[in-house]
Amino acid sequence: MIVNINGDSRDVPNNCSAQNLIELLEMQNDRIAMEVNMEIVPRSTYSKFTFKEGDNIEIVRAIGGGSI
Repeated sequence: MIVNINGDSRDVPNNCSAQNLIELLEMQNDRIAMEVNMEIVPRSTYSKFTFKEGDNIEIVRAIGGGSI
């Protein structure tokens, strides 16, 4: 099925969960936040949350910063 990830169309398996997607993108060790169709997906629900055809997914990485 086709979903949009950060503005790019991508083919993912049917019944793909948020956890499956993170693994496909090799981001399982990253500190990320995910939004699907303008709704935040809590990390605690990634294994149960499944995508639908045409979903708009935004994934952002948390990047630490500050001064020394």
